[in-house]
Amino acid sequence: MKKVFFGLLAGASLFASAQTAPKDSIPTNPQTQQNAAQRLLSSNLSQQGLTVGGYGEVHYNRATGKNANLDVHRVVMLFGYKFNERTQFVTEIEFEHVKEVYIEQAFLQYSLTDNLNVNAGLMLVPMGIVNEYHEPTTFNGVERPSMDKAIVPTTWREIGLGLSGKWDEASLRYQAYMFNGFNTGSYDAATGEYTGKLGGENGLRGGRQKGAESKMNNINFSGKVDYYGLPGLRLGLSGYFGRTQSDRAIEDIDGADVGIAMLGLDARYAYQRFTARGQFIHASLSDTEAYNNLYETNNTDDALGSELQGWYLEAAYNLLPMTKKQQLYAFARYEDYNTHAAVDGGISKNLAYDRDEWTFGLTYKVAPGAAFKADYQLKNNAVAGSQTIKQLNLGFGVWF
Repeated sequence: MKKVFFGLLAGASLFASAQTAPKDSIPTNPQTQQNAAQRLLSSNLSQQGLTVGGYGEVHYNRATGKNANLDVHRVVMLFGYKFNERTQFVTEIEFEHVKEVYIEQAFLQYSLTDNLNVNAGLMLVPMGIVNEYHEPTTFNGVERPSMDKAIVPTTWREIGLGLSGKWDEASLRYQAYMFNGFNTGSYDAATGEYTGKLGGENGLRGGRQKGAESKMNNINFSGKVDYYGLPGLRLGLSGYFGRTQSDRAIEDIDGADVGIAMLGLDARYAYQRFTARGQFIHASLSDTEAYNNLYETNNTDDALGSELQGWYLEAAYNLLPMTKKQQLYAFARYEDYNTHAAVDGGISKNLAYDRDEWTFGLTYKVAPGAAFKADYQLKNNAVAGSQTIKQLNLGFGVWF
């Protein structure tokens, strides 16, 4: 089944000739797509002052054997301020599940030239597609792809400093940053207990510091290059290298931090009414045996794997004529991801962490920045005899 889906997607892509994807009221051309921060930075080029925006999504989820769950998943307010022709500030204030408040971004951008910027503050780590382009009207499906949550892990942001810009002659967008990294865990001197934050079904996700009194004893390096020189196509290569952060009291103990080398490849394509995207992420972790020993997670549900890996392919087709301002996309996505792709130290792989999903659905874009969504998911893992989880998702998203 995987080979059939991949073949259909590849064939549809090769069928497309070298023509520019048409412009319409809801852009699909990957070369011109922007995220919230990019839109704020470009919306007030001619004047100083404040720019306001936002996005939000409301979800209905019902999985096999469970009651339905209704959730105002997130409402995000965006603010950008232009001090002068070179200096801008962007922030996102996010309310999740009605009860949690986060700062998703808060960074200062200073433009050295038209194509070279210095960025400093709380920023998104450029890895894959959805971590940077996660506004609800920019992706199909009520929920973000599961592999992005477990492997990347979306939404991943840390405090850092770096450069960004474009080189139009080479059709390249580039980003290069230094960041603080994931928090490995904590140590309670009073009890002598170690509490790890990494591992299990969500891999590195529990270690995101999100700019909240973040620890830093190791510098991490992150970068991404996007190529947009072919009509309708955007290709991305991402990298992240460094070590996790640990408490000062234990930073010299084996297993107090682990090394991370993460690579990502992604592609987005649009031709007339057809769109497609794909992504591959691989993370190699060092010193995981020492980590699992220190935090006593050997052969438990919290054990940290030495390799995390995931990929997906998605194809979508607009069922409405191109003359219509509204769009109705039917889509299918296949994901395969594993937070125990490899393990060290003689621990056993947890086959429940080797997962795959099919998602079939519709995205009805009723206006620029407003979409109703519906999809049906089939979720499996590699445990012998495990049952397929079937989940219905409904929702809507807005971005302005």
